[in-house]
Amino acid sequence: MEEQGFDAMPLSQDSFRKLWETVVTTSISNISTGTDGPREPWGTDGHMDMLLINDQVLTEGFDENLFELPPEMSTKDGVTPPASTVPVTTDYPGEYDFKLRFQQSGTAKSVTSTYSELINKLYCQLAKTSPVEVLVSKEPPAGAILRATAVYKKTEHVADVVRRCPHHQNEDLAEHRSHLIRVEGSQRAQYFEDPHTKRQSVTVPYEPPQLGSEMTTILLSFMCNSSCMGGMNRRPILTILTLETPEGLVLGRRCFEVRVCACPGRDRKTEEDNSTKTQNGTKQAKKRKSAPAPDTTSMKKSKSASSAEEEDKDVYVLHVRGRERYEMLKKINDGLDLVEKENKTKTKVSVKQEAPLPSSGKRLLQRGERSDSD
Repeated sequence: MEEQGFDAMPLSQDSFRKLWETVVTTSISNISTGTDGPREPWGTDGHMDMLLINDQVLTEGFDENLFELPPEMSTKDGVTPPASTVPVTTDYPGEYDFKLRFQQSGTAKSVTSTYSELINKLYCQLAKTSPVEVLVSKEPPAGAILRATAVYKKTEHVADVVRRCPHHQNEDLAEHRSHLIRVEGSQRAQYFEDPHTKRQSVTVPYEPPQLGSEMTTILLSFMCNSSCMGGMNRRPILTILTLETPEGLVLGRRCFEVRVCACPGRDRKTEEDNSTKTQNGTKQAKKRKSAPAPDTTSMKKSKSASSAEEEDKDVYVLHVRGRERYEMLKKINDGLDLVEKENKTKTKVSVKQEAPLPSSGKRLLQRGERSDSD
């Protein structure tokens, strides 16, 4: 009987909605509760009566959105969006004409911070303050912040996070001791680490210029040398300074290269000279071994001798006043002629090559000479 009853059940191939509508249920609200009046979904004890809710679902029909997942919660206002994996390093003045300016310190050996406009690079000493002046064309929105982030300059290193070397981290007791860039002179500076990219940044609220000034100055310090092993390890870095809203919207961006070294003035002068030579195309090439140049002294002598001979063929007339002076100059001229003749005779004799004598053995016979054996 049980098998016949099971086989008698219809095998519906319709949709779930049609199957739902074929279900006949008794309204749970009609069940007597022992009290008069309609039942309320909320009881006196503060709990919801799930029977009434289920009764409402069964009587009103099938809801197609019943099994759909709820939409994701939208991002709350005020939450900073995550930073991009590859940060942008191009300048963007934006609507507020965001600019940076550095103090002119020169290239003296005693300076602790100096900026090169030629190559857009800041040279500074370890943990020494570097003033950076911020200029805008109009007042940013209320609550605007300035954010400083360090990234590697070269493409092969741009994905790495810029951190301090372990040696300098262990010596520092601050909570943000792993951050390379530090803001000095402000108690409202905040240090962040992006949960997705692990990049570190520091922010400080933007303050409008004081009366009689056109710029706002922030003080940056770099807490590791560019040559530190385990840190930057001689890899060039860029500092990205952005003007942002409290929600993280970028209003302006400026980038500049940074070198943390022991002698900023000397390094700046050296790199500026190298850059100038490269631009002018006079960069010194490496010295290469080359074959010695041919000796041109003999050629010069032969040319000078031939030219002298040609000049000697010319005859010049000299007018001399007085008999005595004429005789004296004539003797000098005759002497020079005699010396010239003697020199020509000597040169003709030297040109004739004598037969070389053998180093050992019999002596060579001259023409007309007989040997001893004869």
